[in-house]
Amino acid sequence: MKAVVYDKPRSFAVTEVAEPHAGAGEVRLRVVAAGVCGTDGHLHEGQFDPVYPLTPGHEIVGEVDEVGAGVSTLRVSQRVVLDNMQSCGVCTSCRRARPAFCRQLVAQGVNAAGGFAEFIVAPAGKCHPADDLEPEVAVLTEPTACVMHGLDVLAMQPGSDVLVFGAGPTGLLLAQLLRHAGAHRVTVAAPTPFKLEIAARHGADETVQMDRERPGNALARLRELAPEGFDVVIDATGAVGVLEQCVALTGDGGTVFVYGMTDEADRLSVSPYEVFRRELVIKGSFSQAYSFDRALQALRTGRVATDGIITHRFGLDGYGDALAALHDRQCVKAVVRP
Repeated sequence: MKAVVYDKPRSFAVTEVAEPHAGAGEVRLRVVAAGVCGTDGHLHEGQFDPVYPLTPGHEIVGEVDEVGAGVSTLRVSQRVVLDNMQSCGVCTSCRRARPAFCRQLVAQGVNAAGGFAEFIVAPAGKCHPADDLEPEVAVLTEPTACVMHGLDVLAMQPGSDVLVFGAGPTGLLLAQLLRHAGAHRVTVAAPTPFKLEIAARHGADETVQMDRERPGNALARLRELAPEGFDVVIDATGAVGVLEQCVALTGDGGTVFVYGMTDEADRLSVSPYEVFRRELVIKGSFSQAYSFDRALQALRTGRVATDGIITHRFGLDGYGDALAALHDRQCVKAVVRP
């Protein structure tokens, strides 16, 4: 079968590899679609603890192609979405309901074979039926699950005034779910007009176009919207230059939420006195936990609208172009269709 295979950072090939087969308790999936995520860009650079040789791809929709011994819950040809993370259940982090920090974590697409391939083998129990969803809706399950977990971590008070920096896939998903979580107003700030139009169509109350190189006018508009600061300011860009604006835009007693993934070497300067004096909270959110089923429900009910989010599609041979699309402002979300 064909697969994207890395042998070291920035070095990959689309090559023939041995076809995997389902073992006991497993299924083999024919990959229908795999989303391209900012995390894949970091993995390309050798960040995020990749294990080589690596086939990336962790946002996976597939059709069951082969069923291993002992599997009775899934059938051949059934469409599923894959929760790519497998935790041990017994280490300290797992016992404290933090499976993403499991000492034995297997993350397909990061330290085990992922979905930028024709086939993938996975535990049957990690596959969620999704026959009722179109593949390009279902492929957003994993990022939606990450947002669901983010809202769990944020623990936002109802009635909060929220600012989201970024109108990429996660920014658009966050804006929608924040409204359903009780925010009284959601403002989205981003550089690209057509992405802001999608945010407004999906329910953002305010949108502000912001040039990251010259943010002055946008910052003035945001201060005009919330003269005493926003209750919650979320960075969904992973850009330190944007993060540097967050504390000043957060009201007394408010929360700065670091959601976007920065480079590992990035550093942010924050005044501890200001955090102390204004009782600010700084939180982060990593991956997803106990949220896959809720993400599917949000997609099924339309609480999360997906139209306009997927803009670019590539075959396996176009994986390099799919990675490049991460830096194209005309791209909201790219998928690989093996």
